[in-house]
Amino acid sequence: MKYKWIIPIAVVAILILVLLPSFFFTIDETEQAVVLRFGEIRNSITEPGLYLKTPFVDTVRKFDKRLQIYDVDAERIYSRDKKTILMDTYALWKIVDPQKFIETMKSEQIALTRIDDVVYSNVRNAFGKLDFDDIISGQRKDVLDEITRLSARDMADFGLEIVAVRVKRADLPDENRNAVFNRMKSERIQEASLIRAEGDREARKLMAEADKQAQILIAEAQKEADIIIGTGDASALAIYAEAYNQDPSFYEFMKRLEVYEGTLIDGKYILGPSMEFIDKLLRGE
Repeated sequence: MKYKWIIPIAVVAILILVLLPSFFFTIDETEQAVVLRFGEIRNSITEPGLYLKTPFVDTVRKFDKRLQIYDVDAERIYSRDKKTILMDTYALWKIVDPQKFIETMKSEQIALTRIDDVVYSNVRNAFGKLDFDDIISGQRKDVLDEITRLSARDMADFGLEIVAVRVKRADLPDENRNAVFNRMKSERIQEASLIRAEGDREARKLMAEADKQAQILIAEAQKEADIIIGTGDASALAIYAEAYNQDPSFYEFMKRLEVYEGTLIDGKYILGPSMEFIDKLLRGE
């Protein structure tokens, strides 16, 4: 008789061991959860730990609380100057309110579809205000920060946070890539020609100014030279006059020698002061 309770007790013990785990669930550091009872939200859990639930009645939906990446498909956008660009972007996001998330999004797949729509809409609107050169130049961090802010605002009511929106690649469609490159090349050549023309104009201006300054310097130097020569000639005449006054005979002799030197250049003569030719030459006969 004493053994007849062993089997029921063993059965109950086994049932308890089997059913006991269904009364508990755990949340680790990377998770957050929502407890549902017949489809209605009973509790929202964001902290790690061991929690109780009603077995067979409560359902636990767990979500990753870590940062996630969604690679948005490359889409065509149009710049302000009417050029088509293939913009390949991605978004970093995370679930910050699991209860609001499950109430509005129901599933992560639906959330990704909504993120795709919101991010593409903001990318299209923001880059549509820029010219093509500004988009591909890489100077777009401020624009991406604005897109992130707008996307985060649009997704805030869904329990999601858009942490960042970034561009992986901005490229031209194959059908108009060559045409755009050729147009850009033509624009660069035209710009280079304008720069060269401006340089030539500045060079001619500088050369003309330099020639003007050179002419002024030459004229001033010639003026100074004429003054110096005139002063020298006046000084020479004064010296000659003083020499004549000091010794007229010697002065006359020197002047005769100058006449000989200037008149008889190619000849070889021995002349004396008493020669009649010299006296006549001095008298101008």
